[in-house]
Amino acid sequence: MDEREGQFDEAVEAAYAQALKLLVRREHSRRELARKLVERDHPRPAADAALDRLEAEGAQSDQRFAEEYARARFAKGYGPRRVEAELREHGIGPEGMAHAALERGEERSLAAAQLAKRFGDAPPADARERAKRTRYLQQRGFDPEVCARLLRDAGNPEEEAGF
Repeated sequence: MDEREGQFDEAVEAAYAQALKLLVRREHSRRELARKLVERDHPRPAADAALDRLEAEGAQSDQRFAEEYARARFAKGYGPRRVEAELREHGIGPEGMAHAALERGEERSLAAAQLAKRFGDAPPADARERAKRTRYLQQRGFDPEVCARLLRDAGNPEEEAGF
């Protein structure tokens, strides 16, 4: 082994150790870890090699990151559209998104809970109030169809079961 290979192996080990320290605190996506390693002056090839090793060992998983991240964001009251956009920013592809999805009924329940938390249980008084509530839900990442149906059914509890 020549000197250059030894230096590369040392760089990989240093990047690997740094990445493990980051992963101990919380899950990270591969893109996020790569960015943080490069910011900490680890050469890109060494960082990539370290991330390949972590992935092969099961210490880093984009799927696990997506599931955990989505669960935390849903618990904070964000809708699936917003969570998907945030996951894309973290470098998660469509295969990871599938593990972080909500069922349609779950989305409606989450949206209803957010609406009640923010505005109480009273139905919207007029069209202006309905628009305000719709904007609120859509900004949190809920599907426009779910928002519209939820607000339309707000005054008709017998229709809610049909969603």
